[in-house]
Formats: sequence, structure tokens, C-alpha cells
Amino acid sequence: MDTLNYEVLAKSGYNGYILKNAPEKVLQFGEGNFLRAFVDYWFDLANEKADWNGKCVLVQPIAPGLAKMINEQEGLYTLYLRGSENGRKIDDKRVISSVSRCLNPYEEEGFKQMMDVAASDDLEIIVSNTTEAGIVYDPACKLEDVPASSFPGKLTQVLYHRYKAGKKGIIMLACELIDNNGKELLKCVNQYIDQWGLDDGFRKYVNEDCTFCGSLVDRIVPGRIRDPKEVAELEQKHGYADPLLDVGEVFGVWVIEGDTKLNDVLPFRKAGLESRVFVTPDMSPYKKRKVRILNGAHTG
Repeated sequence: MDTLNYEVLAKSGYNGYILKNAPEKVLQFGEGNFLRAFVDYWFDLANEKADWNGKCVLVQPIAPGLAKMINEQEGLYTLYLRGSENGRKIDDKRVISSVSRCLNPYEEEGFKQMMDVAASDDLEIIVSNTTEAGIVYDPACKLEDVPASSFPGKLTQVLYHRYKAGKKGIIMLACELIDNNGKELLKCVNQYIDQWGLDDGFRKYVNEDCTFCGSLVDRIVPGRIRDPKEVAELEQKHGYADPLLDVGEVFGVWVIEGDTKLNDVLPFRKAGLESRVFVTPDMSPYKKRKVRILNGAHTG
């Protein structure tokens, strides 16, 4: 059975939405099951429903990762959203084509490619989900590291390179499951600006030209299917093998904290997704609601 790529997908007879070529507008730190079933899914819908015409470049946040596998599949993977909605059982398949490639910055060429994306005119958004331990200031990181070991260190390298290239500021969407994720990330970047002795112009660029947003993510993502029998059945049904196949629940909400003007900048409102992905000046009511629902579900 051939492994999924654009040529194999065409031969399989898949007739869903696919976008093969588009500018790389998103740099995404994290390539695991959650981001691919959540963030990349919403951008995929934005391409289909709003003609956003953008791709996401993924970056391995740690040395072991999925870059090789993702690149072999040309960024394509199958996503199943499963569960129930309005009393109806859902088992929807979608091939996600919002990912262009994945970079391994722990290899010299991957680090260079990450910096090339950083200095691109097409780049608009940086997204991260580097686990709860990802947003941490590590004073051992240096500007000249290839790459800095911490995620905030890498982000500071990326933003400094972009600043020196004279490119516009970006929108930073932090998805890590910690309180005030966007503010904590910005705090770490400012610590590296101090430690590395970077100029005041760059500090102004980071704090004024770039927009750091915290966010609340809500979707259960079981990830890959572990039953070999079901995997074999799906391969026969699809007409291709897909080691990157991902599974998430139907329900999904992405609450982004920031100036509501960003609703007009990000592609989600235009795509008709405003009930699922939206910007609000204060996400604390949504966080409170999520915690209460989760706590209620686990109390018995």
C-alpha cells in the first residue's frame, strides 16, 4: 500500500478539498497530534471557506520528531473527527492540506530554513504548543546557539532575525496549557533581550509591532488509531497508508485573547468559524466555563 502524498491521494479518488500550493503564512512550533487536529484543521477550513490561501510550516520543538515523516507525505495527513453533535453520530474524514513541510532546527539546514521563513514577506502568524514545560526561560541559551534549547529562546532568535531583515511584526498565538500563556511567553522573550544585550529597537519591535496573544484551546485529541485491524480496514477504504492519521473529537473551540480587531485580521471570521475560533479581550469567562464543565464531568 502506497503512503499518502499528493500523487497517491489523486490516484485514490479522494474528492474533498485540497490546496497543493500556497504562501507559507504560519510558522508553527509543534507538530504533534493536537496541533494537527486543531490549529492546522482551522487553517485548512480557512483555506477552503475564506480562500485564505495559506500554508503552515511546522517546526520540531525538540530534536526527536516527525519532520521526516511529514515531509515524506508532503505535509498531507488524514484527520477523523469523531463523536456526536446534535444527537447525531459523527465520523468525518478530511485530508488536511494546510501544512507545507516540517523543519528540524536541530539540523543545520533545518535551522537555516527556519530563519528563511522568519525573514519571509509571507509570514503573518506564529503558533506554538510546546507542552506546559515549553514556555520557560533557560539562561543557558545563547543567541548564537543552533538552535537555542528553549522554545522562547528559539522564538527570540526567529524574531530577531525577522527584525534585522526589516519585516513587519507578527501575531503570536500561544496554545500551551498554562495560565497567561501569551504574557508568560512575551516575558521570557524580554528576558532573552536583556540577557543577550539586544538593542532597544528590537525590544520595541517585539513589544509594540508584534502581537502576543494568549489562547484557550478545547478539543480532545486521542491521536493515532492503535487497533491494527482498524488501521488495515481504513487503509483499504482510503486506498493509501497514512502513519500520520489523526483523530480528534468533533467539539472544538479556540478562544484567543487580544484586541477584537484581530477578528478582521485572522481568517476565521471570514470563514464563518466565529462560533469556534474568535478573539476576545478577556478569555477568563471561557476558561472558567471550561474548568467547571471538566470538574463537573469528573465529579461523581
